[in-house]
Amino acid sequence: MGPEALAQVLRPLRDLFTKEHHPDLLVGLDGSDDAAVYRISDDCAVIQTIDFFPPIVDDPYDFGAIAAANAMSDIYAMGGEVTLALNVCCFPDDLPSTVLQEILKGGADKVAEAGAVLAGGHTVTDKELKYGLSVTGTIHPNRILRKSGARPGDALILTKQLGTGITTTALKNEMLSAEEIHASVASMKALSRYAATILTKAQVTACTDVTGFSLLGHAYEIAENSGVALHIAAEKLPFLEHAEAAAGAKCFPGGTFRNRKYYDCVVRFEPSISEQQILMMFTPETSGGLLAAVDANDLDSIKSNFERANHSCWLIGEVVEGSGIEVTS
Repeated sequence: MGPEALAQVLRPLRDLFTKEHHPDLLVGLDGSDDAAVYRISDDCAVIQTIDFFPPIVDDPYDFGAIAAANAMSDIYAMGGEVTLALNVCCFPDDLPSTVLQEILKGGADKVAEAGAVLAGGHTVTDKELKYGLSVTGTIHPNRILRKSGARPGDALILTKQLGTGITTTALKNEMLSAEEIHASVASMKALSRYAATILTKAQVTACTDVTGFSLLGHAYEIAENSGVALHIAAEKLPFLEHAEAAAGAKCFPGGTFRNRKYYDCVVRFEPSISEQQILMMFTPETSGGLLAAVDANDLDSIKSNFERANHSCWLIGEVVEGSGIEVTS
């Protein structure tokens, strides 16, 4: 569902489940954070999220692993650890059982990698295959990462390359092969657990994961919730192998244009930014990386910690005074 339609649907619910009526609901519908957080004691809160979608790659094991990693990403974006997961499955009657087993195995292996427990789930018959997880995590109530809190002077860090929405659309349109999107699949399967562990040791003022609303859509959520503007340097954005070529062939999913329609009014582009670059920044991502605002004084240590852990991160911009998003070349 696009951001405009989702905002319309959720509007009546936000007045019903408020922190005023439910004081232990630390993060709920009143904001646009990645997961719900409910306090169960002074030193423990539960993080709850759910995510599932149709296949975006052909290999069933990879699809299951990607869907699971994507669902768990919200927990890591909030600074928590995954503890428990349940399968959410929509399966056609005519799908071979071996395909279903591979999907579930891919998801189960990712849950195990997260150090969590897969304890069941729910399955329904559907004409369209869909799979994902309902995920529970835990966190100390005072250590929750949110989309609010970014401050002018903070640095913007991105922990995965962009372009999964473009490359998987190119695969669907038979413009790229499964071998050519190998790097995209590896990126989508990678857990954000390791990046979150590094970031939470620093002064992170705001954090989210980059998924369906695109880099610019999720960046705007940080800007809006924090009462600041974000400056993003287009030349510093990392894109996956073959993403630019696929974009040149106009392999953009429908969500790209929905995101642009909704967020275009709050993003200012330098005239030198091309139409192709603009669309690439508005394209949905699957199991994308963490986008974090961090204290600029911690930048060197963050980079060093990522290097020591053999993980990548990119400095893509900064937080400034103002509102909205500014993209320069």
